[in-house]
Amino acid sequence: MNIEEFREYCLSLPDVSEKMPFSAVNDLYSRDVLCFYIGSKWFCYVNIVVFDRCCLKSTPEAAAELRRRYEGIRPAWHMNKRMWNDVYFDSDVPDGKIRELVADSYRLVLQSLPKGERDRLAETRG
Repeated sequence: MNIEEFREYCLSLPDVSEKMPFSAVNDLYSRDVLCFYIGSKWFCYVNIVVFDRCCLKSTPEAAAELRRRYEGIRPAWHMNKRMWNDVYFDSDVPDGKIRELVADSYRLVLQSLPKGERDRLAETRG
């Protein structure tokens, strides 16, 4: 999977938007981070230049199990390590599994949005 395919998949999920919120920071790696949002919260981010890993949310139980099962899944840098994982591309994690984990992260974050925000998103879909 390459950055274009990954981005296309993330944007194919309902009501997803994207932003590069760290473009003004001094850290070069962070400056190139693209975040995918559902409503007001991100569910995934990836560096678009390096494209080495993505950061995804899981339940604490799933996060621990994924880290035991895959060498390419580790506690996320700069995030709550109980629930956020860095998932490395070109590792033992198949592309299909990465897509599944992106969708899981999307659902978890969507469910965590305030009810009013979830209702507004549902209204825009008609």
